[in-house]
Amino acid sequence: MKKKVWILALVVLLTASLACSLFSGGSKPVPPAQSGGNQSSAEQSSAEQSSAGQSAEAQSSSEATVGSGESAGGAQNFETEFPVPDGVTNFTDMGNGAINFQAKIGLQDAISFYRDSFGKLGYKEREINTAITDSTFSLVFDGHANGKAIVVQGVDLGSGSTNINIRFEDI
Repeated sequence: MKKKVWILALVVLLTASLACSLFSGGSKPVPPAQSGGNQSSAEQSSAEQSSAGQSAEAQSSSEATVGSGESAGGAQNFETEFPVPDGVTNFTDMGNGAINFQAKIGLQDAISFYRDSFGKLGYKEREINTAITDSTFSLVFDGHANGKAIVVQGVDLGSGSTNINIRFEDI
């Protein structure tokens, strides 16, 4: 029964998110690709501010991105500390560290991407909270310095695309 409640909550959340994006005229444009793999001093400073627990307002005003926010191929950069796969569109910073986007990645590939990416960052999956169906998934990872869990949820949009929502949560 609890699994059905989680799935229903996920579907309602993602449907509302998509509807808001649709009626508000879309989301923020994706920043252009950056070349090179080295972080500038401004990027390092931004990463230090982010890890020092600065407010969301200070983080959103920074121009740089922490290294783990790069897509797997390094072709795109987003202002987030979460890893994002290649092929991201409609990237939206929801505030307070929460992001939402669509990616040209299948549901199972998205699950594997986040298990691998967060595992490499030293986070541990809270398997008791894992919920995977044919069209949705919800993963929870522990170990972030802020003490909150990282919740990753996805919905299959069809045609090889998945809507992904990532946020910190006290659970």
